[in-house]
Amino acid sequence: MENIERRAFIKGAVMGALAFTVGGVEVLLTPREARSQGVPFRILTAGEVEALEALGETLVPGARRAGISHFVDQQLSIPAEEALLEARILNVRPPFMNFYRAALGAVERASQARGNGRRFAQLNESERREFVDAMRQNKIDGWQGPAGGFVYVVLRNDAVDVVYGTMDGYAALGIPYMPHIAPAKRW
Repeated sequence: MENIERRAFIKGAVMGALAFTVGGVEVLLTPREARSQGVPFRILTAGEVEALEALGETLVPGARRAGISHFVDQQLSIPAEEALLEARILNVRPPFMNFYRAALGAVERASQARGNGRRFAQLNESERREFVDAMRQNKIDGWQGPAGGFVYVVLRNDAVDVVYGTMDGYAALGIPYMPHIAPAKRW
């Protein structure tokens, strides 16, 4: 962050930008821009990205395109006390990667057990919705990980934040953006 000028950082923050490293240089991008530019992930594995994007999209349509995986990955790479993740808001003990790995791993294991060996991303839309509904109610037999209802709340709120917690999100909802009255999400 030291390389980014304060003025550029403030402007970026108002627009929902976060600091991503591209080619060894820190740049301000929104999670959507980071996704569209193919910014490499620092923390999440390819399997975790696939699961998170499918789950985020099921919870809040548009989360994949809005860059949920880039948002979560970027937030996991910064100091815990600066993270904008719902896990921090709900007092999950850092490092937050432990929670996200356990949650996504539980989703994948339960999906494979329920869906004839298929990963969550391989389920069709109605199977995903049925899975998420059961997870939300803690009704998945053999679930191994953080409580399904808690996973649902954390990941749904992260998805809501990345889709609607920006100026673009406010516009999509038809809400005028007035930062002096009701600022968008802290990012």
